[in-house]
Amino acid sequence: MKCCLNLPAPAKLNLFLHVIGRKPDGMHLLESVFSMIDLCDYLDFEVLDEPQIIREGDIRWALEKDLCYRAAKLMQQFAPDQGVRITVRKHIPDGAGMGGGSSDAATCLIALNRLWNIHKKRNELLTLAVPLGADVPFFIFGETAFAQGVGEVLTPVVTDDFEGAVVFPGASVPTADVFKSPNLTRDTDSIRITNSSSAALLRLPLDFGHNDLEPVAAEICPSVREAINCLKQLGKARMTGSGSAVFYAVKSGAEVRLISNLPIGWRQWAFRSLKFHPLYDWV
Repeated sequence: MKCCLNLPAPAKLNLFLHVIGRKPDGMHLLESVFSMIDLCDYLDFEVLDEPQIIREGDIRWALEKDLCYRAAKLMQQFAPDQGVRITVRKHIPDGAGMGGGSSDAATCLIALNRLWNIHKKRNELLTLAVPLGADVPFFIFGETAFAQGVGEVLTPVVTDDFEGAVVFPGASVPTADVFKSPNLTRDTDSIRITNSSSAALLRLPLDFGHNDLEPVAAEICPSVREAINCLKQLGKARMTGSGSAVFYAVKSGAEVRLISNLPIGWRQWAFRSLKFHPLYDWV
């Protein structure tokens, strides 16, 4: 009997995102807090008798560029006789700064590690995740994290449980355009919430910091500014990642309101925070 699984891939929010400098190779040095929320894509995995990788479901780009396919190919090098059919059902919008594609790839790594009996440890999967994209290691890490470097240096942090609303204004922001903009702030002071001698968990307020990418993204995509203006009537509105999604958060138990009369083409969700990835214990 073939093994079939249906597994979640949660979205993430950047509670803040500071650009503190650039590396000699031009890559930007970042500081951010990543937190997962209960808005998820869902992936179906069916083990095949032949060593082939079939990618089905929501896909609007070349197969070779698909992160799920690339993740499966990476894992197949450790199980060359294994095959899988992967079907993705998207709920997280593409190009929203919520890490949907990266989360899908991480779920592929975690699922195939188990389905194909590869038995990689978390730190080994983290190493495999790095070339797939800056957000993929976070989802393998699997808990709320302070991210440094280009997003690959992760330290656990504690936030209050929170909930809120997130809005996708129907347009995407090209990440590369944001980072190459001459108007991007690249010298925000490091917040230094951790030090080299301690991995102690620190509790951060939900309204800590800001997103350095937000003003540039709003210039490139006016819908981002419009979404911020709509949502700030309900709470402290902030963009996540490089955009275009905007959110506000409150401590769990507080009232969460949504935008009434949402503009055509926009989408919104109420959400709750997740302390750990739903598949955290699989690794």
